[in-house]
Amino acid sequence: MKPKQPAAEGWFTHEDAQPHLLGTRCRACGGYFFPKETFSCRNPACGSRELEEVPLSRRGRLWSYTNNCYAPPPPFVASDPFQPYAVAAVELEKERMVVLGQVEAGVNVAELEVGMEMELTVGMLYENPEREVVIWKWRPLAAEGRA
Repeated sequence: MKPKQPAAEGWFTHEDAQPHLLGTRCRACGGYFFPKETFSCRNPACGSRELEEVPLSRRGRLWSYTNNCYAPPPPFVASDPFQPYAVAAVELEKERMVVLGQVEAGVNVAELEVGMEMELTVGMLYENPEREVVIWKWRPLAAEGRA
């Protein structure tokens, strides 16, 4: 079994059964940010520098989606041959922010519906002889029982 390496180091957890995106919360205004902010609050009315890293909600509602039928250009590493995949914009349950990500393999756009519950998961982006490179993905909550 090859070691797993995150495609974006420090953006999400991937070692356990319940992965999380890693974001930032401003201690002054309570705003959440993804990807993480390290300098100051992105809220123009705040500007505080009191930030803390926090795990973000694992669930949310599908806000929008599309089908990606073309391989993105480098530095993205596409499968060979390229396999189309769905992309989801999910509004996180608690934070009320929208986060984009691929939809897990095997789920196509015909199975998606705006407003449905989605859950964060981790899946392989690509592999090379040394490792599997993983990324966060979304899956319909109803898909939880799928093989």
